[in-house]
Amino acid sequence: MYGIAPAMVTLMKEDQSVDTESIRVLTDFLIEKGVHCLYPLGTTGEMLKLSMEERKLVAETVVQQAAGRIPVYIHVGSASQTEMISLAKHAHHIGADGIGAVTPSYFPATKRELIAYYGALCDAVPQQFPVYLYNIPQLAVNDLTSDVVEEIAKANKNVVGIKYSFNDFRRTAEYTRVRGGDFSVMHGADVLLPATMALGCEGTITGCGVPYPEVYVALYDAILSKDDEAIRVHQAFADDYANVLGNGSNMAYFKAALVHRGLVDHYQMRSPSLPLTQDEQNRLFAELTTLDEQYAKLDPDFSSRIN
Repeated sequence: MYGIAPAMVTLMKEDQSVDTESIRVLTDFLIEKGVHCLYPLGTTGEMLKLSMEERKLVAETVVQQAAGRIPVYIHVGSASQTEMISLAKHAHHIGADGIGAVTPSYFPATKRELIAYYGALCDAVPQQFPVYLYNIPQLAVNDLTSDVVEEIAKANKNVVGIKYSFNDFRRTAEYTRVRGGDFSVMHGADVLLPATMALGCEGTITGCGVPYPEVYVALYDAILSKDDEAIRVHQAFADDYANVLGNGSNMAYFKAALVHRGLVDHYQMRSPSLPLTQDEQNRLFAELTTLDEQYAKLDPDFSSRIN
């Protein structure tokens, strides 16, 4: 993976069933806005609140709709190793470009157990099928230290990189040196993109970039162009949008923002999560409208509503 890879939300109908048609619309929207990869069914996708059948349905929908236009990496991490392996095999079967898998969660895992966990995953898929580790210790409990990642990567050639969602720059730098530097690091802190890319990261797997991909694609392009002034300008907007969207603290903000942009006409969360209250939504829409008007002055092609 590289560049701007949105961590896709899982859109649902009013009855909380998976809304495949809206997911297809979202897939097209993100690709048309210039993102480089797609990453459904991770934390932002409410992965652990979905059934196996639902996760497979979402994966199939995104892969089919993307139709090879950009890479699609399916997150397959699960509370059950057996389920994780089943999801991994399914992702390969449907033609995904690779997979990612979060560490075991809730129960502490030893170094030996983490190595065995990822070894079992890598053995379950072809050796040429790319696998990303996923470390988000503040939620999953277990932490992948750089020495453990090094051992996993050396033992499993199909482990090509890691998604890291914690703001530890020293650890980030250590990851970029795994396997002699032949290792991809995608950071989860989208607002730190200039800094993490300076450390050697390939890009960001972004939640805020789901409703506002243009902002993060523009920031990425400015970084590649080494345009310091453009980086500062786009970074400021990336910060502002992320703050308004709650910095990933509540996925309802991302889904509600898609309503604001006219991409969908409703949204739903999977219980026990709840949609925003009307007051929260009104405040969100007002703050986004202000930001949209400011951003439109920078990018005349930008429209806050796509319809």
